Amino acid sequence: MEPVLALLFGYLLGSIPFGLVLTRLSGGGDLRQTGSGNIGATNVLRTGNKALAALTLLLDMAKGYAAVYLALQVSGGLGVLAGLGAFIGHLYPVWLRFSGGKGVATLLGVTAALIPTAGLIFAVTWLASLVFWRYSSVGGMLAAISVPVAAFALGEYSMIPMFVGLALLVLWKHRSNVERLIAGEEPKVGATKRD
Repeated sequence: MEPVLALLFGYLLGSIPFGLVLTRLSGGGDLRQTGSGNIGATNVLRTGNKALAALTLLLDMAKGYAAVYLALQVSGGLGVLAGLGAFIGHLYPVWLRFSGGKGVATLLGVTAALIPTAGLIFAVTWLASLVFWRYSSVGGMLAAISVPVAAFALGEYSMIPMFVGLALLVLWKHRSNVERLIAGEEPKVGATKRD
């Protein structure tokens, strides 16, 4: 039962919609009615509250990291399952009718807990892309793609299939962003339109 419980634990932790909860607690209303309707930090930023956006980012990362870390304290083989559960929980939370975030911050937390060096590569790729292009979506997608590449370069071959799958899910969740990028309608970080 341990693998099932690890997956379920990760899912429940990952499904906590911190952006939505924090925005409501701060009096900002329903985040899903703002900007893109996404529950992540980029959309929280569009409410004008930078501190809340930063806290959302940190908490979304932390829940991915915590799921892996806590599961590893039970058994070394459970970390991957808990991390997978946390990522899926963020994307498809049962509390929000399976309509969640895009998973970038949570994937960073999972990656940092499983392969710290790959987590560092992820973070650098994400930040560098944001600075260079100022598109949150581009930074997130490139960072997600960097993980299986980093896993290969670091010799973590057993984790490559999972990280390829997670990167593909990140790309899938960003499909509307890709359409807007192609159309030249994707707003840059700091804009008030959809993300």
